[in-house]
Amino acid sequence: MSVVGKIVGALIGFLLFRHPFAIVLGGFFGHLWDIGAFRPQVLRPPSSGAFIAPLFALAGAIAKSDGRVSEQEIAATENLMARMQLSPELRTIAIERFAAGKQPGFEVFAAIVELKTWAGGRRDLAFLLLDLLLDIVYAEGPLAPNKFDLVRKLCASLGVHERELAALAAMRGYAYGAGSGQGAHDGNYRNSRQQGQQTPPGIDPYAVLGVTRDANDREIKNAYRRLMSQHHPDKLGDVPAELKRRAEERAREINAAYDRIREQRGIK
Repeated sequence: MSVVGKIVGALIGFLLFRHPFAIVLGGFFGHLWDIGAFRPQVLRPPSSGAFIAPLFALAGAIAKSDGRVSEQEIAATENLMARMQLSPELRTIAIERFAAGKQPGFEVFAAIVELKTWAGGRRDLAFLLLDLLLDIVYAEGPLAPNKFDLVRKLCASLGVHERELAALAAMRGYAYGAGSGQGAHDGNYRNSRQQGQQTPPGIDPYAVLGVTRDANDREIKNAYRRLMSQHHPDKLGDVPAELKRRAEERAREINAAYDRIREQRGIK
């Protein structure tokens, strides 16, 4: 254990004030230096695979929250694993944790805390986590109350407002809310998204931006800029390719929605 800081601190306290209390105080600050309290912390990007276990465990809990796990939810989960191109090891973990999440007494809050820790306060990563879960959450259509409650808890933990999740759901063609039903989410919509085309007429561009139709031009511009800063793919760092692809897809959808509103309103 280093004592250099303590000695130097105590010496400085003595030379400056020549008082026993100053020596003790200097030694205390020297101790803080020794343990690294004053050293700059290097922020490291989150481990790219650390979110897999809690994500799929929470997916299992969400799927089971209405009493049963449907074939649609299982298919959506398997589809997500395939799109993420998980290694055999990570795929095994995902399957095991999804099964664990379905069990009675599963600690949902612990999985949510793990996801919050992985995101590290970064809103772009928080939105990615929510986006990955959406197809499983909406696999059966309208949200059951218990399922809706779990999604709201995850949003609260990640610092995402419900209206922001509603906008994210709108980008994917889902109507957000318990029992709200499923929005436009047909094959044509999926194809247009994958080809990078404009947001189709069935998707409300105002909902995508998270604003109401009576919002003024300034509010719309601010909403657009905020969303682009939150969903910019270049800021993601070391994350799986599927997450980057999702971020790029959302950025295109946000731009398409804003372009439609600008055209309708004549915004320069």
